[in-house]
Amino acid sequence: MNGTRLFLEFLLFPGLLFTAAAGLLTSWVDRKVTAMVQMRVGPPLLQPFYDLRKFFIKETCVPQGGAIGLFLLAPLLGFAAVVVASMILWRAFINPEYTFIGDVIVLIYLFMLPALSVVLGGFASRNPLASLGGSREMKLMLAYELPLVLVILVPVVQAQSVRLGDLAAATPAATLSGLLALLAGIACLQAKLTLVPFDMPEAETELTGGVLIEYSGPPLGVFKLTRAMMLFTMPVFLVLLFFGGMVTAPGWLAKFWGLLAWFLLVALTVVIRNTTPRLRIDQAVKFFWGPVSSLALLAVVLAWLGY
Repeated sequence: MNGTRLFLEFLLFPGLLFTAAAGLLTSWVDRKVTAMVQMRVGPPLLQPFYDLRKFFIKETCVPQGGAIGLFLLAPLLGFAAVVVASMILWRAFINPEYTFIGDVIVLIYLFMLPALSVVLGGFASRNPLASLGGSREMKLMLAYELPLVLVILVPVVQAQSVRLGDLAAATPAATLSGLLALLAGIACLQAKLTLVPFDMPEAETELTGGVLIEYSGPPLGVFKLTRAMMLFTMPVFLVLLFFGGMVTAPGWLAKFWGLLAWFLLVALTVVIRNTTPRLRIDQAVKFFWGPVSSLALLAVVLAWLGY
């Protein structure tokens, strides 16, 4: 019975179908807010679903001379990681007792896999532009992962636990250290989603799509769906870390505040994407290893001191 329930959770809620549908709807929010910033009407609600269907009815082309097996496996690696991460994350929202010790650490590794899958796919295609994009993705990961771990350390230090269920009972954003960590976390979120100004791995005007240049059909659709799911899941992760005590409380009001916090985070990332220019990869590394890491480290020290 437990095995059947776990399989249904993976397939339906809070796993595959729920995360995919929520990710596509978040993609629509992204495009709609972008249209508002640019004073356009924007797409209809179901446009992301139509676009995904278009990918899945097109032909899959594979690059000649590439590592075909790894090329086709890479999109599935990141996709599966996001689904599992969503299951772990939403269990903390639904019932904190379902969480386990160290699940925060597991989530850190799971959220690394989508970026690594992009790197593997780019190198497997043997395309020079894709390889350059993969190299940029690796450097970007090295830049933002350190401050992101420091950001996650702040609620961990405050709760004295690495269990999501314990973190969900606190509200670090109400403290000075939590507020500073949240600001650093928003910068890391932008890079984690490879949105402008940190979209160097794809950089359409420079690399013609970069890491995804050789992808088409269903594999490209899986990559796009994974990105949409990450756009939904990563803000949920930040909301749980910094507003957990407020959004996991009983009652519909708590759920409303949680949804509002999530929407504001998504809207903020979209506004930043539409109002900032792309940075060079060296500028991004200096930004994350300098101001962002310093801010996150200061937040960790303040959290350790009780602030």
